[in-house]
Amino acid sequence: MIYGTGIDITDLARVAAVVERQPQFLAKVLTSGELADYQHLSGQRAVEFIAGRWSAKESYGKAMGTGIGKTVGFQDVEIRDNAAGKPMVLRQPFGGIAHVSISHTATLVMTQVILERGKS
Repeated sequence: MIYGTGIDITDLARVAAVVERQPQFLAKVLTSGELADYQHLSGQRAVEFIAGRWSAKESYGKAMGTGIGKTVGFQDVEIRDNAAGKPMVLRQPFGGIAHVSISHTATLVMTQVILERGKS
């Protein structure tokens, strides 16, 4: 049963500008595992990665119905790619299954998260 769904769209240039001005933004948004993944990237792919993780976590907060804040923080959700490159939610406060999708254009990232509870 679907508990909640959230979507987000973010401008890549806006996130790149924040990272340039405030490098600590990376540690605020990314878990240590995500940060390790990020450090292997450069250029446009690095921007897509940080923007995608930020947007996906925003989508997660929307799916929870709380947004990002007291109930769900950026460090509470970890999204890593599996061997095939599919983003997977590995750690999260919701008790059920979290599905995530991340898509990019040259200038935008769009994410969706669906939270699903097991059958009762």
